[in-house]
Amino acid sequence: MERATPNNGKVALVTGAARGIGLGIAAWLIAEGWQVVLADTDRVRGSKVAKALGDNAWFVAMDISQESQVVVGVAEVLGQFGRLDALINNAAIADPHNPPLESLELNQWNRVLAVNLSGPLLLAKYCAPYLRAHYGSIVNLTSTRTQQSEPNSEAYAASKGGLLALTHALAASLGPDVRVNAVSPGWIDARDLAERRTAPLSNLEHAQHPAGRVGTVEDVAGLVAWLLSGNAGFVTGQEFVVDGGMTRKMIYL
Repeated sequence: MERATPNNGKVALVTGAARGIGLGIAAWLIAEGWQVVLADTDRVRGSKVAKALGDNAWFVAMDISQESQVVVGVAEVLGQFGRLDALINNAAIADPHNPPLESLELNQWNRVLAVNLSGPLLLAKYCAPYLRAHYGSIVNLTSTRTQQSEPNSEAYAASKGGLLALTHALAASLGPDVRVNAVSPGWIDARDLAERRTAPLSNLEHAQHPAGRVGTVEDVAGLVAWLLSGNAGFVTGQEFVVDGGMTRKMIYL
């Protein structure tokens, strides 16, 4: 793969980047000339994906809920590149097997909140000094579940709702040197492109959405890239919903 022209040497750290939306964001940024660090707990897949993306991709193994791993991971990024311009917090887990409330165990609740909420806080804490140095950006991937009634999603909805609140707070604390925004996908076909091509969604699935179109990884990635660009230099503390207008319609009773 031919090496892309660096985007003024800018470096982005993307968590949960070994698959799905995180991988799509990483690929999009690389196509725009960024150097991208893919962070994930899956060492084998993460290393393989980074190699496939080319010279402007680099992998670091990291469980973002573990402060010690965040400290070491951020240090590795700075040691490799000497700078950091953007942090995209995509890594997340849903309720394990979506258990009914009566079956939800405290350790399951704690694990979801640790990854979905504590992780982005830790990363913001340790990345902030380097982001400030280059007027950088943070983009947190939240979820439209924070605005919908959906059964068996207590831990996930609470963690993503907290992440949205954290976004607003960080924007106030880190501004104006660091811009902090949130992107909230709804029903996004987050499968890898190859999977989407071999097993496309049915007409019935498309018919449930406005204009008959389900959101894609690229829809989210393009928005994240815009939020990191100079074109969004005035935007901070905002939430951008990517769900094709479904948020107010998807109410489960």
